Amino acid sequence: MTKPEVNLVNKPNGIGFGRILKATQCSIKGFKAAFKEESAFRTELALGIVLLPLSFWLAQSLQHWVILVISFLFLLVVELLNSAIEALTDRVGVEYHVLSGRAKDIASAAVSLALLVLLIVWGVAGYEKILTLIG
Repeated sequence: MTKPEVNLVNKPNGIGFGRILKATQCSIKGFKAAFKEESAFRTELALGIVLLPLSFWLAQSLQHWVILVISFLFLLVVELLNSAIEALTDRVGVEYHVLSGRAKDIASAAVSLALLVLLIVWGVAGYEKILTLIG
């Protein structure tokens, strides 16, 4: 039995390097849309403006700094996914439906967990920094 042939020429986003360029353009559009339409995303970016400089002071090593930054980026990733789920759910219909509500609530819960991860990682870093300053 032979494998079915895949037609790469007619891929909507192209192939090879062209696909990478198209994906990059889509990502930029996504960042712009999230910044324009999602106040939570803007708030989290503002938090990043505070946290990023603070990370250089708090971090005990390069690996520690990477963990601090990754915990912040993780929050942004989850917020973008939450926003995408909300937008898609609203596209399907703005009237209340139990499954739409559940999808939005679960996505919101994911953002809450990402915030908890951030709080734990940064809280421990702050606690360790205080210990080194007083000890």
